[in-house]
Amino acid sequence: MLFFKLTWESFRFAISALKTSLTRTILSLLGVTVGIFAIIAVFTLVDSLENNIKSSFSFLGTNVVRVDRFPFANGPQDYPWWKYFRRPPGTVAEYEFLQQRLTSAEGVTISASSTTTVKAGSNAYEGMALTGAVYSYQDVYEISLEEGRYFSQSEINASRNFAIIGREIANTLYPQQEVIGKQIKIKGMKFVVIGVFEEEGEGLFDTPSKDQACLIPYGAFSKMYYTGRNGMEPTIAVKGMEEDIGLVALENEMTGLLRAKRGLRPRDEDNFALNKTEFIQNAIGSIFDVISIAGWVIGGFSILVGGFGIANIMFVSVRERTNIIGIQKSLGAKNYFILFQFLFESVCLSLIGGITGIFIVFLLSFIQLGTLDIVLSFSNIMLGLGVSTIIGVVSGIVPATLAARMDPVEAIRTT
Repeated sequence: MLFFKLTWESFRFAISALKTSLTRTILSLLGVTVGIFAIIAVFTLVDSLENNIKSSFSFLGTNVVRVDRFPFANGPQDYPWWKYFRRPPGTVAEYEFLQQRLTSAEGVTISASSTTTVKAGSNAYEGMALTGAVYSYQDVYEISLEEGRYFSQSEINASRNFAIIGREIANTLYPQQEVIGKQIKIKGMKFVVIGVFEEEGEGLFDTPSKDQACLIPYGAFSKMYYTGRNGMEPTIAVKGMEEDIGLVALENEMTGLLRAKRGLRPRDEDNFALNKTEFIQNAIGSIFDVISIAGWVIGGFSILVGGFGIANIMFVSVRERTNIIGIQKSLGAKNYFILFQFLFESVCLSLIGGITGIFIVFLLSFIQLGTLDIVLSFSNIMLGLGVSTIIGVVSGIVPATLAARMDPVEAIRTT
């Protein structure tokens, strides 16, 4: 109990000293404020931008492997596009083959897409992303509906002219009206709307959004478009299991099955590419890791200046209060009491500067930067407080140690 009482007294002494020299306190914490603001502001912008970019590619799905002709992983240099161009696209037969035989997959689907115009009466919406899908499409990609329902298996098998549309399309074709059960016309064919996708809002980039999308049965899509090598190439997508880290088992199984289906001999090169959607997210993450390092460098110099400022103020504070230190030690004050007294003062200075910097970032997060949503995360707040505490300890430990080791007689004699 005595230890805690002395610690609390040290904390009170530190707060009292900060209040006594208010102007000096404000000037000394400016460096830390700027440093923490720079670091947390950069990290907040980087995290917000990264999350917005990754969400823009959410249409690719998560934990998904796609069967394509062209691989994602290769860069622009020495990219043998002529070899990939000659590869055959995926087919419905291969989709059914994988669906029947894959054991390490949660779902297998095939889909084909195009961009077209949809009409309803005198209203029209241009640039709609039309996708033809099978029933298992919902097992691979997230389907969030605001109204209505998804297709039934019988509707998919019968290629019924039913459609699920985005909110933006619904508002354009039937403004301020109930759209479920209404008819729309796509390439001269009539479709009945059975569902509306949950609204996503405008993305950071011009990437597909469900607000501008329309989903119809794959058979109905094939009636309007030729699907195959010289038409709309379908894409086979497989969702892996959560326990399959890196989708290694799924990728190996898919490779073996596709090679068998396409009749490739053991020495033949794969004539397909298995693309993981996480590749894009990992590539984006690696870019922002570099930006984060730059943020540390930029903010680090400001933090360094702020740390030197706090250390300088603490040395001055020890010098000014040398007589008081001597009196306290002569009255029985322990060394750790003196140490904590100055260490708490240093940490409080740094924390106040850090909290101020974080608060400025919080205020700036309310500023709208186009479609970019800036969010100050809890992890960045804790990072700012942690860095401030460390700077306070490092800056104050030497002056506090010198104060704690003073000889009481010499300290009292000092003028």
